[in-house]
Amino acid sequence: MAAQPNPPLVYMSLLTAQKQFQFLKTLKRLRFSGQLVLAGSTGQQWIVYFYLGEIIYATGGTHPVRRWQRNLIAHSPQIPAQSSAWQSDLIGIDSGSLTISWEYRLLCLWVGQQKMTRFQAAKIVTSVSAEVLFDAAQAMRVTARIKPNSSLSQPSILIGVEETIAEVQTLWQAWQKAKLLEYSPNHAPVIEQPQSLQKYSSEPVYQTLTKILNGQNTLRDVAVQMHRDIVEITRSLLPYIRLEWVKLTSIADLPAPISTAPEKPSATKASAEHTEALVACVDDSIWVCQTMKKLITAAGYRFVSVNNALRAPAVLLARKPDLIFLDIVMPNANGYEICEQLRKLSLFRDTPIVFLTWKDGEAARLRAKLVGASDFLNKPLDAQKLLSVIRKHLYSDVVIPSE
Repeated sequence: MAAQPNPPLVYMSLLTAQKQFQFLKTLKRLRFSGQLVLAGSTGQQWIVYFYLGEIIYATGGTHPVRRWQRNLIAHSPQIPAQSSAWQSDLIGIDSGSLTISWEYRLLCLWVGQQKMTRFQAAKIVTSVSAEVLFDAAQAMRVTARIKPNSSLSQPSILIGVEETIAEVQTLWQAWQKAKLLEYSPNHAPVIEQPQSLQKYSSEPVYQTLTKILNGQNTLRDVAVQMHRDIVEITRSLLPYIRLEWVKLTSIADLPAPISTAPEKPSATKASAEHTEALVACVDDSIWVCQTMKKLITAAGYRFVSVNNALRAPAVLLARKPDLIFLDIVMPNANGYEICEQLRKLSLFRDTPIVFLTWKDGEAARLRAKLVGASDFLNKPLDAQKLLSVIRKHLYSDVVIPSE
């Protein structure tokens, strides 16, 4: 049977992890060959290469070289993990001539030289691709761009889309269940308060932590070094992170063994999609504002908070947020009064205003409706519900191809 024609170059927003997974399945159904370029609102970019609907390789994101090295250690330990050991194999490779990437070229070369098995190479591709898709899913707000290429020849290594999605979904669900959505597995843990950590930990535990929590390895790196699951590792560190004894920091990627020039996102419709929405929170609780800031900025949005209810209208007028979270019970002025004031201003006539409350009974909902509130979000804050409410009110009209 002849392959279906490739779909044209298109742009679209994929606002949830589930929609991203659905779109991958659509590309499989279309027997797509070419690149799927996923771009996050903070400038990150991931590329997934396809051949007739199956995955060849995936790369990009924060740490492509770390990711490659980590998975080489995990799935093919007989190959030296230091980039200096690959130099002889990379001699003569022109980065401009690479159809996919230097990592995939090395895999194919090593399989051909019988330095690794095809099974090991497939495991590396699957794990690398799963990490790429997980990171794109965690970014939440991504723009998808497909670049068809019908001239691709049969690749040496291919992996199934559905098997890869299943691996990502399993980890994604475990990450959600462990309440880790606000944390990135690409961040590096480092001890911030060694005295507190030593005081409340046994000596063996403390010695182990000082060795691995040095700020030089990401959570994923630590999991591979300790031969433990990434969710288990992160969850075990969570009490220390919340006490601020351990801090998660951003670290740079390792240097690439070959010069690469990653593609720049097109400054057309895609760049317009990347504009970060500004979310405001009006709440007298500093803790609530700080919590919302962590969750909202981690999801790629900009954020502004107002702790003084009387100053709220002036600050909101100056910053012009795209969505407003508004506490109902505050000193000096309550949320109903502020909402009513905002709705009288043409600038905020259609702006989504979501009330924050410990209770949302019928009387509260009726009064909220009368003053023009858009929705309710209950306290204590839940990360998943918070981000769901944001997506609901900012991006309710997005449509992607159905299965």
